[in-house]
Amino acid sequence: MDEAILRAIDKALKEGPEGVLCTVVEETGSTPRSMGAKMWVFPNGSIVGTIGGGILEHHVIAEALKLLEGNARARLYRESFTATEAAEEGAACGGSAAVFLEVIGKRREIVIFGAGHVGKALAHVATITGYRVTVWDERQEFANPDNIPWGRVVCMPLEEALDREIRLSNKSYVVVVTRGHALDSEVVRSLEGKLFAYLGVIGSKRKIAVMKENLLKDSVSEEHLNRIYAPIGLPIKAETPEEIAISILAEIIAVEKGADLKTLRSPLTAAPELQGSIPRV
Repeated sequence: MDEAILRAIDKALKEGPEGVLCTVVEETGSTPRSMGAKMWVFPNGSIVGTIGGGILEHHVIAEALKLLEGNARARLYRESFTATEAAEEGAACGGSAAVFLEVIGKRREIVIFGAGHVGKALAHVATITGYRVTVWDERQEFANPDNIPWGRVVCMPLEEALDREIRLSNKSYVVVVTRGHALDSEVVRSLEGKLFAYLGVIGSKRKIAVMKENLLKDSVSEEHLNRIYAPIGLPIKAETPEEIAISILAEIIAVEKGADLKTLRSPLTAAPELQGSIPRV
């Protein structure tokens, strides 16, 4: 395999975002490249390696980008051309080929800051629904595999965790449910400039408004603060930590799938002040 492709895969696995490895697995007649030829497709459509160029490669890149946009992890793409059709498409040969497309890299994940009641419940339901889960907390008595046996648990100072252990990507859905609003604010401040798909913070509208006001005074950008989903979760009148976890997960799924959140939130029948009274630990 091309060394540049190996480097791209290694980066995708360690840091993200995902890419698609495209491998010729069947060939019949005259084809641009032989079986085993590989190409890596980045999310922006750029490539490393080649499966022969021409119309086949163009079509495979398009299929790879579709794969990245959806939920499937792999597919087999087949294409065939007669000599005449190949010439009409600007290709130099006729024949058929099958290309296996495989999404590789940092898949969709939920990163939970806070290993208390809500964080623990969310880790459980998120794992069941197929998300990769990371839970951070600085308290060893909460952030340990015995308490949270789902996903990966990170227990170290916040800045150290973000520098060394938690690598966010455009597939990262971040939930802030720490032991208190002061630490929630610290997490939000530390996430400025990071890449993520969603940032939800627990708390009532009033408490979130106060947090935003204080962070603005502390030079956190309004653009960053406007990305926060709060009150977190869909308004299903959730009360217990497990119910709140489900409401949060439902909102994340809605964001990921591109659902109309405005419609889902209307009418707002949930009690927005309730989130501020849920025990965090």
